Amino acid sequence: MPIKLLLIDDDKDMLKVMRKYLEVRNFNILFTDNASEGLMMARESIPDIIITDAEMPDINGFSLCKIIKNEETLTHVPVIIISGEKIDDEDIIEGYEKGADDYLIKPFSFNILLLKIQAVLRRHSAFKETPHILKNLGMEINPSQRTLKINNQTVNLTRKEFDLLALFISKENHILSIPYLLETVWGYDPANYNDPHTVEVHISRLKKKLGSSISSHINTITGHGYKFSSDD
Repeated sequence: MPIKLLLIDDDKDMLKVMRKYLEVRNFNILFTDNASEGLMMARESIPDIIITDAEMPDINGFSLCKIIKNEETLTHVPVIIISGEKIDDEDIIEGYEKGADDYLIKPFSFNILLLKIQAVLRRHSAFKETPHILKNLGMEINPSQRTLKINNQTVNLTRKEFDLLALFISKENHILSIPYLLETVWGYDPANYNDPHTVEVHISRLKKKLGSSISSHINTITGHGYKFSSDD
Protein backbone atom coordinates (compact mmCIF):
# COMPACT_ATOMS: atom_id res chain seq x y z
CA MET A 1 0.00 0.00 0.00
CA PRO A 2 1.41 3.44 -0.94
CA ILE A 3 2.64 5.63 1.91
CA LYS A 4 0.28 8.55 2.54
CA LEU A 5 2.34 11.73 2.71
CA LEU A 6 1.03 15.23 3.46
CA LEU A 7 3.00 18.15 1.98
CA ILE A 8 2.45 21.67 3.39
CA ASP A 9 4.35 24.60 1.85
CA ASP A 10 3.17 28.09 0.89
CA ASP A 11 5.76 28.13 -1.93
CA LYS A 12 3.53 26.76 -4.69
CA ASP A 13 6.42 26.09 -7.08
CA MET A 14 8.31 24.10 -4.44
CA LEU A 15 5.14 22.27 -3.51
CA LYS A 16 4.53 21.27 -7.13
CA VAL A 17 8.07 20.00 -7.67
CA MET A 18 8.12 17.96 -4.44
CA ARG A 19 4.71 16.49 -5.20
CA LYS A 20 5.69 15.36 -8.68
CA TYR A 21 8.99 13.90 -7.49
CA LEU A 22 7.34 11.86 -4.75
CA GLU A 23 4.29 10.79 -6.73
CA VAL A 24 6.41 8.97 -9.30
CA ARG A 25 8.04 7.14 -6.38
CA ASN A 26 4.69 5.64 -5.39
CA PHE A 27 3.76 7.97 -2.53
CA ASN A 28 0.11 8.87 -2.11
CA ILE A 29 0.46 12.65 -1.90
CA LEU A 30 -1.90 15.06 -0.14
CA PHE A 31 -0.84 18.68 -0.45
CA THR A 32 -1.75 22.25 0.36
CA ASP A 33 -0.12 25.69 0.45
CA ASN A 34 -2.06 26.64 3.59
CA ALA A 35 -1.03 25.46 7.06
CA SER A 36 -4.53 25.73 8.56
CA GLU A 37 -5.91 23.62 5.74
CA GLY A 38 -3.00 21.24 6.18
CA LEU A 39 -3.94 20.73 9.83
CA MET A 40 -7.53 19.94 8.82
CA MET A 41 -6.29 17.48 6.18
CA ALA A 42 -4.03 15.81 8.74
CA ARG A 43 -6.93 15.37 11.14
CA GLU A 44 -9.19 13.94 8.46
CA SER A 45 -6.74 11.64 6.66
CA ILE A 46 -4.18 10.70 9.37
CA PRO A 47 -1.19 10.52 6.98
CA ASP A 48 1.80 8.25 7.47
CA ILE A 49 4.17 11.24 7.46
CA ILE A 50 3.95 15.04 7.18
CA ILE A 51 6.43 17.43 5.55
CA THR A 52 5.90 21.09 6.39
CA ASP A 53 7.71 24.32 5.63
CA ALA A 54 8.88 26.35 8.65
CA GLU A 55 7.88 29.80 7.35
CA MET A 56 4.19 30.19 6.54
CA PRO A 57 1.92 33.21 7.07
CA ASP A 58 -0.98 31.68 9.00
CA ILE A 59 0.64 29.01 11.19
CA ASN A 60 4.39 28.53 11.02
CA GLY A 61 5.82 25.05 10.73
CA PHE A 62 7.08 24.98 14.33
CA SER A 63 3.64 25.79 15.75
CA LEU A 64 1.98 23.38 13.35
CA CYS A 65 4.31 20.59 14.43
CA LYS A 66 3.61 21.27 18.11
CA ILE A 67 -0.16 21.16 17.50
CA ILE A 68 0.15 17.86 15.63
CA LYS A 69 2.29 16.25 18.31
CA ASN A 70 -0.13 17.33 21.05
CA GLU A 71 -3.18 15.76 19.40
CA GLU A 72 -3.90 12.20 20.46
CA THR A 73 -4.83 10.99 16.97
CA LEU A 74 -1.78 12.59 15.34
CA THR A 75 0.98 12.36 17.93
CA HIS A 76 2.35 9.18 16.34
CA VAL A 77 2.64 10.78 12.87
CA PRO A 78 6.27 11.71 12.06
CA VAL A 79 6.93 15.29 10.90
CA ILE A 80 9.82 16.63 8.84
CA ILE A 81 10.31 20.41 8.87
CA ILE A 82 11.96 22.04 5.84
CA SER A 83 13.26 25.61 5.77
CA GLY A 84 15.25 28.05 3.68
CA GLU A 85 15.43 30.79 6.33
CA LYS A 86 15.36 29.05 9.71
CA ILE A 87 18.76 27.45 9.22
CA ASP A 88 20.77 28.23 12.37
CA ASP A 89 21.47 25.63 15.06
CA GLU A 90 19.00 27.40 17.36
CA ASP A 91 16.28 27.10 14.70
CA ILE A 92 16.93 23.42 14.14
CA ILE A 93 16.95 22.73 17.88
CA GLU A 94 13.65 24.62 18.23
CA GLY A 95 12.17 22.46 15.50
CA TYR A 96 13.17 19.31 17.35
CA GLU A 97 11.83 20.74 20.61
CA LYS A 98 8.46 21.27 18.94
CA GLY A 99 8.46 17.56 18.11
CA ALA A 100 9.96 17.39 14.61
CA ASP A 101 11.38 14.00 13.66
CA ASP A 102 13.83 15.56 11.23
CA TYR A 103 14.83 18.96 9.86
CA LEU A 104 16.01 19.68 6.33
CA ILE A 105 17.51 22.95 5.09
CA LYS A 106 16.66 24.35 1.63
CA PRO A 107 17.93 24.07 -1.00
CA PHE A 108 18.26 20.31 -0.79
CA SER A 109 18.60 17.43 -3.17
CA PHE A 110 15.35 15.53 -3.66
CA ASN A 111 17.35 12.34 -3.30
CA ILE A 112 18.29 13.53 0.20
CA LEU A 113 14.64 14.34 0.90
CA LEU A 114 13.69 10.81 -0.09
CA LEU A 115 16.41 9.32 2.12
CA LYS A 116 15.23 11.45 5.05
CA ILE A 117 11.65 10.27 4.57
CA GLN A 118 12.74 6.64 4.43
CA ALA A 119 14.97 7.01 7.51
CA VAL A 120 12.23 8.67 9.57
CA LEU A 121 9.71 6.01 8.58
CA ARG A 122 12.18 3.25 9.48
CA ARG A 123 12.84 4.73 12.92
CA HIS A 124 9.14 5.27 13.50
CA SER A 125 8.32 1.72 12.43
CA ALA A 126 10.99 0.29 14.73
CA PHE A 127 9.48 2.02 17.76
CA LYS A 128 5.94 0.96 16.81
CA GLU A 129 7.03 -2.65 16.54
CA THR A 130 8.72 -2.72 19.94
CA PRO A 131 6.27 -4.90 21.85
CA HIS A 132 7.47 -4.37 25.38
CA ILE A 133 7.72 -1.56 27.89
CA LEU A 134 11.26 -0.71 28.99
CA LYS A 135 11.77 -0.38 32.74
CA ASN A 136 14.89 0.85 34.49
CA LEU A 137 15.76 3.00 37.53
CA GLY A 138 12.11 3.76 38.24
CA MET A 139 11.49 4.71 34.61
CA GLU A 140 8.75 3.16 32.49
CA ILE A 141 9.26 3.77 28.77
CA ASN A 142 6.56 2.81 26.30
CA PRO A 143 8.18 2.89 22.81
CA SER A 144 4.94 2.33 20.90
CA GLN A 145 3.15 5.20 22.66
CA ARG A 146 6.35 7.22 23.09
CA THR A 147 5.68 7.98 26.74
CA LEU A 148 7.91 8.16 29.80
CA LYS A 149 6.90 7.80 33.43
CA ILE A 150 9.25 8.17 36.38
CA ASN A 151 7.86 6.71 39.60
CA ASN A 152 4.42 6.72 37.91
CA GLN A 153 4.67 10.43 37.04
CA THR A 154 4.55 11.39 33.35
CA VAL A 155 7.59 13.28 32.04
CA ASN A 156 7.21 15.18 28.77
CA LEU A 157 10.08 14.66 26.34
CA THR A 158 10.66 15.96 22.83
CA ARG A 159 10.87 13.39 20.04
CA LYS A 160 14.67 13.42 20.00
CA GLU A 161 14.96 13.30 23.79
CA PHE A 162 12.69 10.26 23.83
CA ASP A 163 14.63 8.56 21.04
CA LEU A 164 17.90 9.20 22.87
CA LEU A 165 16.60 7.80 26.14
CA ALA A 166 15.06 4.72 24.52
CA LEU A 167 18.34 4.08 22.70
CA PHE A 168 20.39 4.45 25.90
CA ILE A 169 18.11 2.02 27.76
CA SER A 170 18.12 -0.53 24.93
CA LYS A 171 21.92 -0.27 24.59
CA GLU A 172 22.77 -0.28 28.29
CA ASN A 173 26.49 -0.58 29.08
CA HIS A 174 27.42 0.07 25.45
CA ILE A 175 29.45 3.15 24.52
CA LEU A 176 27.48 5.05 21.87
CA SER A 177 29.63 7.29 19.71
CA ILE A 178 28.58 10.73 18.43
CA PRO A 179 28.43 9.50 14.81
CA TYR A 180 26.30 6.53 15.87
CA LEU A 181 23.87 8.76 17.79
CA LEU A 182 23.62 11.26 14.93
CA GLU A 183 22.95 8.50 12.44
CA THR A 184 20.53 6.49 14.59
CA VAL A 185 18.51 9.26 16.26
CA TRP A 186 18.76 12.08 13.72
CA GLY A 187 19.26 10.13 10.50
CA TYR A 188 22.37 12.11 9.57
CA ASP A 189 25.10 10.69 7.39
CA PRO A 190 28.20 10.89 9.63
CA ALA A 191 30.35 11.49 6.54
CA ASN A 192 28.49 14.76 5.95
CA TYR A 193 27.53 15.85 9.46
CA ASN A 194 29.39 15.04 12.65
CA ASP A 195 28.80 18.02 14.96
CA PRO A 196 28.81 16.89 18.62
CA HIS A 197 27.01 20.09 19.69
CA THR A 198 23.66 18.74 18.49
CA VAL A 199 24.02 15.65 20.67
CA GLU A 200 25.43 17.54 23.65
CA VAL A 201 22.53 20.00 23.77
CA HIS A 202 19.87 17.30 23.60
CA ILE A 203 21.54 15.07 26.19
CA SER A 204 21.94 18.03 28.54
CA ARG A 205 18.23 18.85 28.28
CA LEU A 206 17.27 15.20 28.64
CA LYS A 207 19.34 14.86 31.83
CA LYS A 208 17.66 17.92 33.36
CA LYS A 209 14.24 16.37 32.77
CA LEU A 210 15.30 13.02 34.20
CA GLY A 211 16.63 14.54 37.41
CA SER A 212 20.01 14.15 39.04
CA SER A 213 19.49 10.61 40.35
CA ILE A 214 18.77 9.08 36.94
CA SER A 215 20.89 11.44 34.84
CA SER A 216 24.00 10.46 36.80
CA HIS A 217 23.77 7.10 35.03
CA ILE A 218 24.33 8.75 31.61
CA ASN A 219 28.07 9.27 31.46
CA THR A 220 30.36 11.01 29.00
CA ILE A 221 33.19 8.75 27.87
CA THR A 222 35.82 11.28 26.83
CA GLY A 223 36.92 10.80 23.25
CA HIS A 224 34.39 8.04 22.64
CA GLY A 225 30.80 9.11 23.31
CA TYR A 226 28.19 8.31 25.96
CA LYS A 227 27.20 5.28 28.01
CA PHE A 228 24.14 4.51 30.10
CA SER A 229 24.52 2.08 32.98
CA SER A 230 22.03 1.35 35.76
CA ASP A 231 24.83 0.09 37.98
CA ASP A 232 25.98 2.39 40.76
